[in-house]
Amino acid sequence: MKFGVGQPVRRTEDIRFITGCGRYTDDLRFTGEAHVAFARSPSAHARILSIDVEEARKAPGVVALLTHEDIEAAGAGPMPCEAPVGGAKMSPKPLLAKDRVTFAGEAGAMIVAETYAQAVDAAEFVAVDYEALDAAGTLQSAPGAIGNLCFDWSDGDERACADAFAVSAHRVALDVVQNRVVASPMETRNAIGLYDAEADKYTLYTASQGADNLRGPIASHVLKVPAEKIRVVTPDVGGGFGMKGFLYPEQPLVLIAYKALGRPVRWTSDRTEAFLADDHGRDMRTTGELAPDAEGRILALRITGTANMGGYLSLYAPFIPTIAGGRIFGGVYRVPIVHARVKGYFSNSAPIDAYRGAGRPEAAYLMERLMDAAAIKTGIDRIELRRRNLPSPAELPYKNWMGVAFDSGDYPWMLDEALKRADVAGFADRRKRSEANGKLRGLGVAYYVEITFSVGEEPAAVKFTDNGGVELYVGTQSNGQGHEPAFAQRVAERLGIPFEAVTVKQGDTDWVNGGGTGGSRSLNMAGGALMMASDEVIRKGKAAAAHILQAGNAGVAFEVIEGMGRFGVAGRTIGIGELAVTLKREKIAGFEGGLDSDAAFNGRASTFPNGCHICEVEVDPDTGKADVVSYGVLDDFGRVINPMLVRGQVHGGVVQGLGQALLENCVYDTDSGQLPIASFADYAMPRADDVPDIDFAYEEIPCETNALGAKGCGEAGTVGAMPAAISAICDAIGKTHIDMPATPERVWRAIRAEQAVFS
Repeated sequence: MKFGVGQPVRRTEDIRFITGCGRYTDDLRFTGEAHVAFARSPSAHARILSIDVEEARKAPGVVALLTHEDIEAAGAGPMPCEAPVGGAKMSPKPLLAKDRVTFAGEAGAMIVAETYAQAVDAAEFVAVDYEALDAAGTLQSAPGAIGNLCFDWSDGDERACADAFAVSAHRVALDVVQNRVVASPMETRNAIGLYDAEADKYTLYTASQGADNLRGPIASHVLKVPAEKIRVVTPDVGGGFGMKGFLYPEQPLVLIAYKALGRPVRWTSDRTEAFLADDHGRDMRTTGELAPDAEGRILALRITGTANMGGYLSLYAPFIPTIAGGRIFGGVYRVPIVHARVKGYFSNSAPIDAYRGAGRPEAAYLMERLMDAAAIKTGIDRIELRRRNLPSPAELPYKNWMGVAFDSGDYPWMLDEALKRADVAGFADRRKRSEANGKLRGLGVAYYVEITFSVGEEPAAVKFTDNGGVELYVGTQSNGQGHEPAFAQRVAERLGIPFEAVTVKQGDTDWVNGGGTGGSRSLNMAGGALMMASDEVIRKGKAAAAHILQAGNAGVAFEVIEGMGRFGVAGRTIGIGELAVTLKREKIAGFEGGLDSDAAFNGRASTFPNGCHICEVEVDPDTGKADVVSYGVLDDFGRVINPMLVRGQVHGGVVQGLGQALLENCVYDTDSGQLPIASFADYAMPRADDVPDIDFAYEEIPCETNALGAKGCGEAGTVGAMPAAISAICDAIGKTHIDMPATPERVWRAIRAEQAVFS
């Protein structure tokens, strides 16, 4: 079928994007709207003695100025955390700072003016009397501050782990750093608030990764109203990477401001605000210990880590460094015993939450770096060491230490095939050529496994228009991934409907409420719901066609013939589109709803994308600059719906992983908590010339836990890229390990330091 499953179909939304017809939150305009700016704290940690806003109120164009007193008077509650893992100490965050500020950039006052420029100018007149407090600006300094421990999480068998280490032939230990990163989507955060006094209903327009993910906490925790009193609308979104999946103070604040003023209120973050107040990613320090036997087979893994939570807990913050990645500690290798302990600490920095991969890149990075270190310790070739510890297909489903069952795959074959594709056998010759040019060449290998969030319930609906078109309603949210063609391809093939006739509707809690986009869940969850709804369309269609075709008790069949869906009986047929239009037009008793159908998919098991990344770098020993000169990926994503979209997802994920490995580093001052890198002039983002052409290939080994057979691909590129890149640099310079980001200075210094080398 043209445009069917498995075909490389271009994103249908690209036409409107590249012609300037996209409709983002900032493109929306409402009559009489006012503009917002925030007075943000210059201090990272201070007690608020007083806030004087009188001069700001008198500034030109100011129509309102709100502080915590106004928010409390409105009855609004603090920001919630919905993942108190490990008995996490809660940190109720007022929408506007009340008694103290906990990070530089925290909002203390909200200025509403006729224009944005007037609001920004007026913010300069807000006078706050701060009493400075000691600041813990980084994860290194946070444990030393009283009261900064947020949680102490552990899992696994500590005693069995210790016993395994006691009898192991080797003990491998490595300290690794997950550097803090800023998500930096093209579209900054934004919010427009409306309120219908007659209906007593709020409407929030905002860029997000799932409208209902915001509606719930706003309704239950902040505004304390029934969920049906809030409508959240998310139009086109220019990137999210996890960061737009959470509730931020600015979103309920514009709703409160509209209700107080009786006019629309809008806010759009500038880039400096984004650096200061967006949730950041990663920021962990971990000691990993591996216990291999004499043949290199892993007996146990011990993990001891610390994780930065920032100034207060974001929506899912404690979940990310613990359970999110913990479920795949040890990767896809046979690791029978694991004990993990992670402590989370508050610090005087912006909050931390999920960033592309959300815990799984951290887990994969630690394990792959340990495997390289174990190769050095045992004297076993690092590829052979991996091969010895990978389960064979005959061992699947293989349950890891936490009972997570890897259901499908061929890991040893994937490793060997990736090596062939990358011509690893010819690497020695390429290394000699680089050496002849004065460069150090290194090869990095990483075998990763991902775990998706394909669990829980997800709704969707299939509805027919009056002219035979089809609208798909989903509760996930595209941030650039290409959901529109992927969903359309699946339903068009199942129902035999022209691909061009299918429209995807998303981002409105008045349509359908689902779990949003994150953890590579969209295709399996929303896709599963759409397949169930499509099956219901066929069931309804058979009954309706029996009536229209006067089939009596004869059974009606449904077939897709040459791409067109038809119902038929005894030589008489009717197309699915014609049937849908007929039912809507004729309003036949018993079929008033036509073929429109909805369904809820119940995901019962996660899926496990996996594969092998192979990276080659050249390092200039005189400057320390590392250039990625070759990059290959072989992925097992199960059944692939649209190869073009998958390729794009992998490319984007690899670039983000390389960005963290080589360039990006969000650095706070340890003592003051100030952020000296609050612009792209100081924060290095990967550019096109930092990345070579990526040789991407995939194998379709369907998973056995959902009917689609798809495993997901959204975050896998990032999961594999970081360890592959650092492995290559370490191989080039002859060191066991170097921390991310491997900047020229850091690499230059490492070259001149003595350390163990690969055998």
